[in-house]
Amino acid sequence: MAGTAPQDTDVEGVDAGVGLTALLVAAARAIETHRHDSLARDAYAEHFVRAAPACADWPVRIEQVPDGDGNPLWGRFARYFGLRTRVLDDFLLRSVRTSARQVVLLGAGLDTRAFRLDWPCDCVVFEIDRAGVLAFKHQVLTDLTASPKVKRVPVPVDLRADWVTALTTAGFDPAAPSVWLAEGLLFYLPSPAETYLIDTVDRLTTEGSALAFEAKLEKDLQAYRDSPIYTATREQIGIDLLHLFDKGPRPDSAGDLTAKGWSTSMHTPFDFSRRHRRGPLPEPNDALEGNRWVFAHKPSP
Repeated sequence: MAGTAPQDTDVEGVDAGVGLTALLVAAARAIETHRHDSLARDAYAEHFVRAAPACADWPVRIEQVPDGDGNPLWGRFARYFGLRTRVLDDFLLRSVRTSARQVVLLGAGLDTRAFRLDWPCDCVVFEIDRAGVLAFKHQVLTDLTASPKVKRVPVPVDLRADWVTALTTAGFDPAAPSVWLAEGLLFYLPSPAETYLIDTVDRLTTEGSALAFEAKLEKDLQAYRDSPIYTATREQIGIDLLHLFDKGPRPDSAGDLTAKGWSTSMHTPFDFSRRHRRGPLPEPNDALEGNRWVFAHKPSP
């Protein structure tokens, strides 16, 4: 399953660069969906994979992988994405069952939560991503005659552009509680862009709001270049994640939120592997070692 995907971070759709990683996650969700002990089910995921020529030969079931769960990419890494999907599903649903009625998916990619989760009827889900990514998703879901379970508002804008105006123009109300998700996003952004994004979420949220995001703590990402996960991803599907990740030092976004009055908690993925009794556990030379999932809540004054 070798590939030669060009590593262009500015490609508009899902054919290369960061857009192609959305298909990687979709393939992982498809594999997770078909597991007998699935943590998250996404019936749409495999259709995205099959609709994109760039990944026509990727597996959508673990049985299609010759070495099965022994494969670092389609076994361990895919299980990581399945676990992440479940944990963030749970976070969003808890948030809307308490106070939030607006959900903002930053860099939504091929997220289908508006279609597959059971939301309160008065919720609205805003999906922010580049126009090409949202157009691909729209075409696939339209071909499937899929209907969202909640009011869904695509917001086609690059997060490096004026996404705030686009979001508020689309109907987002900063005065109402909201829950935000940046899943697999921030480490692709330059440090100033991440800081701006976090500051902007703080500015656009009122009490009772929440935010979850994924961070990486490694001082030197290249130290993990030869880890099994990154090596398998490069060699089997041609995606060099370390080329796509921003090379600069990362800000302490969790600390910044705490300083702004948010309550924050930071977890390793392995915390949830142990809780659910499924998912990756630590290994030597582990590319997941520095990954952290951060959950933040904006309390009442």
